[in-house]
Amino acid sequence: MRRLYQLTTCTSACNSRPGAAAGDRNHRNAATATPYPGALVLNQPATFGNADRTGTATVYKAIVWSYYNWTSPSLNSPHSQLQAGVPLGIQNGYNTQEPSAGNAFLIVYVRITDTGTLGLVAPSPRQFTVNYDGKDYTYSSVAGSDVNVRNIYVPQYDYVIGTGGEAGYILPGDSNAADGFLIYEVPATIDLSRASLVITLDANNRAAWALG
Repeated sequence: MRRLYQLTTCTSACNSRPGAAAGDRNHRNAATATPYPGALVLNQPATFGNADRTGTATVYKAIVWSYYNWTSPSLNSPHSQLQAGVPLGIQNGYNTQEPSAGNAFLIVYVRITDTGTLGLVAPSPRQFTVNYDGKDYTYSSVAGSDVNVRNIYVPQYDYVIGTGGEAGYILPGDSNAADGFLIYEVPATIDLSRASLVITLDANNRAAWALG
């Protein structure tokens, strides 16, 4: 199965020919706006798998928050907070989660659908990487499977397919799709037009989506 985009590499030799000037510099700036120039756009599916085990992956939304609020029946009790050692900042039943100084939270929504006739291995969240300004960012998990993030109406992606942080199986059909979110802590100055989500879908396929 063909790859879904073509990565290109340019060294200093690309610009060593006589006459390279402002037009070349503008071309280089445009080419490096995203590290994946063939990246898919939001809501554009990528296919993977083979024979009777095939699927599609779609990244359909990306937003940046300076913080987020969450609640959890198992973690909001005074006993749980005492065990945690540090009281949680609860406001109107919600805990406030803040990033490190200078950072923000990038929330990416993804959907994996089994389009074949047999069960399909859905990639683990560790196979979903945000790339921005030459650096890769891995997801930051919420505290547990019963966590509800305010204003997000789907669960964390990996809890849809099984235990947190692991790959899992999904069954054929749209109604069985793994539809969820993943959170990444990124620089607060992130420009989504230069950011990509890259998914290693299986041993033979990798796809990238432009996030803005």
